[in-house]
Amino acid sequence: MSKHLKLKLVVNGAPHELSIEPRVTLLDALREHLGLTGSKKGCDQGQCGACTVHVDGERVLACLTLAAQVEGRAITTIEGLTPEGAGLHPVQAAFLAHDAFQCGYCTPGQIMSAVACIREGHASSDAEIREYMSGNLCRCGAYPHIVAAVREAKEAMS
Repeated sequence: MSKHLKLKLVVNGAPHELSIEPRVTLLDALREHLGLTGSKKGCDQGQCGACTVHVDGERVLACLTLAAQVEGRAITTIEGLTPEGAGLHPVQAAFLAHDAFQCGYCTPGQIMSAVACIREGHASSDAEIREYMSGNLCRCGAYPHIVAAVREAKEAMS
């Protein structure tokens, strides 16, 4: 029998109390315990970026982060990128406009990474966007569209 931790997580601005095993990842806490399935479980090894979320505004691979590590910190998932009823975030709108997704599986992680990439000031050129988005893989190969979307969203967010 495993010992459970009682954690308080702040996800998308809302407090949540969980009783989970110490080895539960942030990704599993979000998906299985809080029902926030927007962040995807791709490789479960930190290599694809499908699980990218923000912790205190920084991008984090949720599959490599234990839920216990982020207790008391602000966690933002794709579901909380914009306030409810506020419409699409400029990055989401740009992804739609540029058809920057095909199967859509990587899209939440790509969008979360793109928001951070722009916020971090790493969207000055296509090469820089490609470099700072390189941790997010797209099996469909929509990279030219993703770069175009990030470029457009950067202008919209300026």
